[in-house]
Amino acid sequence: MTELTFPALDPQACDRARLSRDARFDGLFFIAVSTTRVYCRPVCPASPSPKRENVTYYTTAAAAEAAGFRPCLRCRPELAPGNDAWQRGDHVVTRALKLIDGGLLQEHPVDELARRVGVGARQLRRLFVERLGAPPIDVHTTRRLLFAKQLLTETNMPVTDVALAAGFGSLRRFNAAFAQANRMAPRELRRKPHASSSDSLVLRLHYRPPYDFPSLLAFLRGRALPGIEVVDDGSYSRVFGPAHTPGWLRLSAWPGQEHALRLQLHCPQPAHMLSVVTRIRRMFDLDADPQAIAAALQTTVPMRTSLRKYPGLRLPGSWDGFEVAVRAILGQQVSVAAARTLASRVVHRYGEKLPLPVAPGLECLFPAPDMLADADLNALGITTARAQSIRGVARAVLDGQVDFRVEQSLDEFVQRWVALPGIGEWTAHYMAMRGLSHPDAFPAADLILRRAAASDGNPLSTKALMQMAEAWRPWRAYAVMHLWRSASIPAKLPVAPRKKAVA
Repeated sequence: MTELTFPALDPQACDRARLSRDARFDGLFFIAVSTTRVYCRPVCPASPSPKRENVTYYTTAAAAEAAGFRPCLRCRPELAPGNDAWQRGDHVVTRALKLIDGGLLQEHPVDELARRVGVGARQLRRLFVERLGAPPIDVHTTRRLLFAKQLLTETNMPVTDVALAAGFGSLRRFNAAFAQANRMAPRELRRKPHASSSDSLVLRLHYRPPYDFPSLLAFLRGRALPGIEVVDDGSYSRVFGPAHTPGWLRLSAWPGQEHALRLQLHCPQPAHMLSVVTRIRRMFDLDADPQAIAAALQTTVPMRTSLRKYPGLRLPGSWDGFEVAVRAILGQQVSVAAARTLASRVVHRYGEKLPLPVAPGLECLFPAPDMLADADLNALGITTARAQSIRGVARAVLDGQVDFRVEQSLDEFVQRWVALPGIGEWTAHYMAMRGLSHPDAFPAADLILRRAAASDGNPLSTKALMQMAEAWRPWRAYAVMHLWRSASIPAKLPVAPRKKAVA
């Protein structure tokens, strides 16, 4: 298991960030003020700033709340981007945090969380308190309550639905937990009712600058599936299931200079709302720390040049892992346009049609694994080898032979996937980069990467590129995005090495 050096707070650096209100540090730490018993973000506009002797810094909101502080009503800690420093590598705490974000503690006790990461419950609690300043259940509860606070502040959702959206099965328990954490009842945040002209709601999703939203949209636009996604120059829209109560979302830049995206969301089932927002944050890489990424990548000349040209490049995730797996197989050795055409045929033939479009251009869902396990894909113009690979992947997913569990390590993920016919290292790493949003995934055999990283125009060998990429850990996937961007070949997918597929 790879050890992770967890970030330690430098009080002097925190002082400078607090006094300058530097947005690059938003969410990386929190400021607790002893005189008010309130904790804030580094960007809090409150003036004058508190005296240094009255300030304590915490690495997480959960730690501040465990120490008895309540969230600031002005800077609203619930809007702070997450700190992905806690979710790098394969440390026990890292894997447990991914499971908490995935909602494991929603339905299971801490003992099950500990079992999933291979330690005892007592040891896991100790590690959480040591590393994060709060036990797992407090981290889980703080996450839910901060989301509820955002819904209460920014939407007109009934309090009962807010409680469900935040993962509370009982309104009484929600009211009690919210009052304890915020020193007020939930309804006290509803002094100014929110007008609404539709059944969708609007939320702000903050990030740390810089953030190259146009480049991310361009990447997704070239791969958008008709009927499932609509991507234009300024927004991304998608439909999601289940088919009997489908939802939809639209993501665009927040107006003005605020470091946030505008999420318009229609989610018919409130209990699914937190997981949907979490998935969107991961898909659009909103919790990345550009400073940490740049510090690791700028050790080589190709990266220094690209970082200057394209600051704020993010890792484009995906909505669903199985969808990425199918599309990665279809994209081997062909252009983006050709891969999109093939994927569109699969969706048209086997996708689940909705009774009515939920929004213009959003009318069906990507086929589930059981729909493709025995599908006649050759009739769609897909080669026999790739058709066999897709059917094999669908069966392997149904059998549990492979999956997209967030707590598995990159090496474990790749090892399990390359055991399948037609799945090589390139495809497995591409799936990890898009499907798991793994920051260190690296399809080293890719020809465009090897060519873009070379200084003389002659492609590096895979071994040479792997050696160069050691300096980019744990951010090799971001190096991939920079090299693909600098290669300026938008019409083609990265070229995967061929691997013969068998039945």
